[in-house]
Amino acid sequence: MAGRRRVSNRNRGGCFVALGALLAVVSGCGSGGQAPPPDSRSAAVQQVLDRRAAAVLGHDSAAYEATGGADPYLLLDLAEVPLDSWAYRLTRLDGSGSRVSADVELRYRVDGYDQAPVVAARTLTLRREDGRWQVIADEPAKKSGRQLWEQGRITAVKGAHSLVLGVGQQRNVLRGYADIADDAVPAVEDAWGKDWARKVVVLVPKSLDGMGQLLGAPASGYQGIAAVTTGEAGGSGAAPADRVILNPEAYGVLGAFGKQVVLTHETAHVATRAVTSAATPLWLSEGYADWTGYRNAGRTPAQAAPELQRSVQDGSAPATLPEDADFGFSGDASKLARAYESGWLACRMIAEQWSEAKLNSFYVAVGGHKQRSGAVEGALLSVLGIDEQDFVARWRAYVRAELG
Repeated sequence: MAGRRRVSNRNRGGCFVALGALLAVVSGCGSGGQAPPPDSRSAAVQQVLDRRAAAVLGHDSAAYEATGGADPYLLLDLAEVPLDSWAYRLTRLDGSGSRVSADVELRYRVDGYDQAPVVAARTLTLRREDGRWQVIADEPAKKSGRQLWEQGRITAVKGAHSLVLGVGQQRNVLRGYADIADDAVPAVEDAWGKDWARKVVVLVPKSLDGMGQLLGAPASGYQGIAAVTTGEAGGSGAAPADRVILNPEAYGVLGAFGKQVVLTHETAHVATRAVTSAATPLWLSEGYADWTGYRNAGRTPAQAAPELQRSVQDGSAPATLPEDADFGFSGDASKLARAYESGWLACRMIAEQWSEAKLNSFYVAVGGHKQRSGAVEGALLSVLGIDEQDFVARWRAYVRAELG
């Protein structure tokens, strides 16, 4: 799951929602002309892709151009990215003659961050001329997101615990974001512990539209969302690093405090990824991330949960913890804020009335359940010694006491 924070007019802050997506890339290749038998043709196309991949890793412009004219600026756009590996795997060829379409998996790793390759699906078009296959088009596969380098030349800034990759951004701005990420990592480590990578990769696209392109979704769904984290829920250590994707328009208008809370929240998602599963409700995953973000911020509940306080004071305080659907992006912004604030106060209550260690153990126990049904109830009983009905009643009283 992933997180995102919506900008609030009151505090220029926001709230997060989880996504279960891994950044995807797709590359394609094909063959044609007086085509050899299918097996030979596939082998010939794969050889072109292998040469293309070697040229990318070796920053060899001449060798890259010899494989085709698609994406001629790729090497320049990737020049600052510390790539450890880059490979294409042909999965399907479609067509005959001198022009074909190919489904391809692009697999790449960023050195020092990805323990396994990012796998991106792409569709390539190849043309055969003078007995040679060449890549003439390289696009994301259907329903797949674009890659950051497709938006322009990447500027890379490396911090002590972070790598920030941006397009269309000033280097000093990206350096500031790296500094914020470098503060977020030890803050999360202090809350969650050391059993995670303790590094974060931050992507800063050129615009809100660019954010939507990376996520393979309409940009309108991310209006006012400051950040989203993508990753593989329940992933092991042998997985690509999560990517924290910033919305340069929403994140950029936050003050220093808001920026830090947002990036600490997102980093908490990175840290908890391996023990977050389909059994984990969003009130817990988002509430925990917000609890981490606000943990040492010195903000009172009234300052951090203004929408929920408004509900309490007008007599419409929620009777139950929020459902996953309450964290949808496209609905009522106030309802979304209340969902995040409710989850945050539930996690804050556990940390205060039991302990921070119990909160962490509860999170792990819920995510370790085989299915959503019974996950929270079972963890409440085994870790906190309380049933779900009593827990909700205690949370409702806590909300009223803190915000009334």
